[in-house]
Amino acid sequence: MAKALILASASPRRTALLTQMGFAHQQFAVDIDESPRNGETPLDLVNRLATEKASTAWQRWQGNRAQTVILASDTLIAFEGKPLGKPADKTDYKAMLNALSDNRHQVLTAVSVRDSKRQKTIHVCTYVDFAPLSEEEIEAYWQTGEPADKAGSYAIQGIGGQFVKSVTGSASSVVGLPLYETRCLLKEFGIEQ
Repeated sequence: MAKALILASASPRRTALLTQMGFAHQQFAVDIDESPRNGETPLDLVNRLATEKASTAWQRWQGNRAQTVILASDTLIAFEGKPLGKPADKTDYKAMLNALSDNRHQVLTAVSVRDSKRQKTIHVCTYVDFAPLSEEEIEAYWQTGEPADKAGSYAIQGIGGQFVKSVTGSASSVVGLPLYETRCLLKEFGIEQ
């Protein structure tokens, strides 16, 4: 009997990336507290969140656990050693985009996979270089509505992609799921395309 792959996320981007790779799956979103802990680095935070999402989904899953593999992921922007989450408001958004303008930042994505025997979490670090942005460009981008619910206040796969000069590392990781690393991890857990 083939194992069932469960994506512990409501993200349309992550489900599209899994589908693109040919992995049949179903979504089972879980909510956890994503607040950073005191002294937690961005890398520690993204690893913890992916691990907790997979564990929480495993605990709540009502299906046949012996034939189930749970995949969870978390992505965050790190700038100058601090995580940049979703903007609280327009002022917060403007501060983020002004900081990222003409600078390099990291996009950290952790992927955690769990089955009845074990759990494994990996992470991928990608560097993104932004073009210089004018106040007019920052204002116009806010008016599109896209950055309001995006970590770091932009979406590379959307309108915000026009501000990206270069990507060093996994481009799909910036969207939310590193394709190569995810494929390798799922194969380790017996999930085939």
